[in-house]
Amino acid sequence: MHTTNCFHTFIRVAEDCPARVGEQPPLRAGKPTVACLQYAMIAKSPYKYTSDDVIFATSAPGRELDAKATKAEKHAAREAFFSRGQACMRASSLGKRFGWGVHADGEGRIAIYAVESKRYQAFLRDPKLTQVRAMRSKRG
Repeated sequence: MHTTNCFHTFIRVAEDCPARVGEQPPLRAGKPTVACLQYAMIAKSPYKYTSDDVIFATSAPGRELDAKATKAEKHAAREAFFSRGQACMRASSLGKRFGWGVHADGEGRIAIYAVESKRYQAFLRDPKLTQVRAMRSKRG
């Protein structure tokens, strides 16, 4: 089974991120985008969820599960989803477009920090963290 989880890692905003401050992702045509869902889930409960939790819950298969789904059904859907490699939080629009860095703690649980925040700057200077960038939006 594949995973997107990382540990002791800070995902910095992409080099070509247009946001100079952390921005809440807007709705598109009145509906939440994946970035909106990820933002809401992580901002509301920092360090509660792992990357896998967030990626699955905000994916189409994860959103199709309703509250009545049994634990076994949820587990089977998640296992099927991660049977193939999935894009990690480096590919999220939070870091590519909206100015949010993602910190993963030692247990793989994540929180987001606005690019202009003191906490973001502190994570940049932390030698104990693996530093990676969110993926660029454009090639080249």
